[in-house]
Amino acid sequence: MTHAVKTPDSSPKDTKALYGGTSSRRITVRDIAAAKARGEKWPMLTAYDAMTASVFDEAGIPVMLVGDSMGNCHLGYESTVPVTMDEITLLSAAVVRGTKRALIVGDLPFGSYQEGPVQALRSATRLVKEAGVGAVKLEGGERSAHQIELLVQAGIPVMAHIGLTPQSVNAYGGYPVQGRGEEAAAQLLRDAKAVQDAGAFAVVLELVPAELAAEVTRVLHIPTVGIGAGAECDAQVLVWTDMAGMTNGRVPRFVKQYAQLREALGDAAKAFAEDVVGGAYPAEEHSFH
Repeated sequence: MTHAVKTPDSSPKDTKALYGGTSSRRITVRDIAAAKARGEKWPMLTAYDAMTASVFDEAGIPVMLVGDSMGNCHLGYESTVPVTMDEITLLSAAVVRGTKRALIVGDLPFGSYQEGPVQALRSATRLVKEAGVGAVKLEGGERSAHQIELLVQAGIPVMAHIGLTPQSVNAYGGYPVQGRGEEAAAQLLRDAKAVQDAGAFAVVLELVPAELAAEVTRVLHIPTVGIGAGAECDAQVLVWTDMAGMTNGRVPRFVKQYAQLREALGDAAKAFAEDVVGGAYPAEEHSFH
């Protein structure tokens, strides 16, 4: 009697995996912690509407961020600074409605938590109650530790964000890499430990030297989510319009484009227009009698 030999391709998938797992329930922060313990890497994308979010959910993306990056790529602002709580809440609710499995993280926009922990709790509570998000994200390390601590005590999971924090663009005078030099690196490590100690379940590292991000990832017991922070982070996130080639003009150096949707969508619009002008659309099969 012969037996089939299992190959790596035929081995069963990890049913607990964040990406490729078989569970259909909502992913939670406990799943995120378990992935860190397993050494599993996972992807995160931004999403701003129900239709796009449903595509990513069906593709198996385990975590989606309704980021204030909507200001740049969805609402037409020059930066993330003008984004309001009303806008974040509206679009977060749409993303939640469009998904079944992914953990949805809602961004706290500029001005919604800087006054202190009480304001942060009020803003985060609104995102949880009105939009239905499973967690919130806010920028800042040591300076935001008190806000994170109160939110976690109130039962709201928090994803922290350190390194380049886009809401501080006016203070930075642009979007420079953070953590270069001994003093800056030491501060970033302090920020990372501060948000972990405050109770954050994960921390985004944006525009940080790869070596420093790797050190932070080794030091922390919570997952690091890299964006322009090298390959050693526990997870990677991209703005979906950058990832899919929808962004007009130059994209950041750390972005890899996996499609050219802007070109494809433009071609489709031109083809439709030419059919209308030339009389080819609507044809008989598109008409009612």
